[in-house]
Amino acid sequence: MTSIFKNIVVALKGFAMGAANVIPGVSGGTIALLTGIFNELIDSLNALMSVSTWKMALKGQFREFWKTINGTFLLWLAIGVVISVFSLAKLMEYVLAHHPVQTWAFFFGLIVVSVIFMLSDIKGWKPADSAWLLAGIALGAFICLLSPTETTSDLWFIALCGAIAICTMILPGISGSFILVLFGKYEYIMKAVSELNVPVLLVFALGCVLGIIAFSKFLHWLIGKYEKQTLLVLIGFTIGALVKVWPWTDKAAYEAANVLTGAPAGALHVPGAILWALIGAGLVLVLELLSAGSRTSS
Repeated sequence: MTSIFKNIVVALKGFAMGAANVIPGVSGGTIALLTGIFNELIDSLNALMSVSTWKMALKGQFREFWKTINGTFLLWLAIGVVISVFSLAKLMEYVLAHHPVQTWAFFFGLIVVSVIFMLSDIKGWKPADSAWLLAGIALGAFICLLSPTETTSDLWFIALCGAIAICTMILPGISGSFILVLFGKYEYIMKAVSELNVPVLLVFALGCVLGIIAFSKFLHWLIGKYEKQTLLVLIGFTIGALVKVWPWTDKAAYEAANVLTGAPAGALHVPGAILWALIGAGLVLVLELLSAGSRTSS
């Protein structure tokens, strides 16, 4: 019974990670960090990508293989993530079509407060740390200002989006869905999930697998050797990329939503945007207080 309960808890943490990766705000890696499974996740993925681990499977040592990769943990975590993504995708598609200003305002407030908390966790600031943060800000702003609103929907690009997004999904500081926003493919992928567009989802999943294979070892090494610098660059990148999440960036989207909802043409929905930005900020505050309470009690 204890084992079943433990697996359910892992699945719930996976559900929270999936929700974070569907919403362009708190990353799945941040949720993993807050719920105390980040190191276990990185170690499990690193073992999964090890050649020596797969030699066990080829030799028929399946019990040892499963234990080495922490298979039960990864399985239940994946179950939670998949359930979360498929259950929330249709909701995201609807609110982005009908209430884009309020939705992006929610994301904006969520991201800003997440950044504040992540910066507060950085201890022992040095001049070099500020340089890493500024480099991340410059990189994020540069990519956002250059990235087009519309990008190709060719399968090679979808695979590339998956490969890059999956790496950021397991890192604290930036969400995989935020990468999809930067690449102009967030709504496209959410629609593919809600409509079960199998070809697109398979290509995206293939990109995710290739991304993990290509970068898991590097990520494991990077976090082990340069965790502080990596986090600072990622936080800075998120700050610089906020221009992409500004609620009124896509004028065509909120004008189309005004038509759908019967709102006056040109309506900016400022009060609603402020309200939902505060709700997003409050959500992060609650999560932080809960995680702080759990750390204190433990």
